[in-house]
Amino acid sequence: MARAAVAVGVAGVFMEVHEDPPRALSDGSNSLRLDRLPDLLAELKAVDTLVKGFR
Repeated sequence: MARAAVAVGVAGVFMEVHEDPPRALSDGSNSLRLDRLPDLLAELKAVDTLVKGFR
């Protein structure tokens, strides 16, 4: 969903992130593992740069 949101021009993304989602006290099932965050942010930045190049 974050990729799609950035692709249509959203300016910000809120994400639940936890180092160990199964052990999170709340929202663990909705959380992204912390170690996956850098790659996702790089992808989102690339999508944002690409989309802004077409405007």
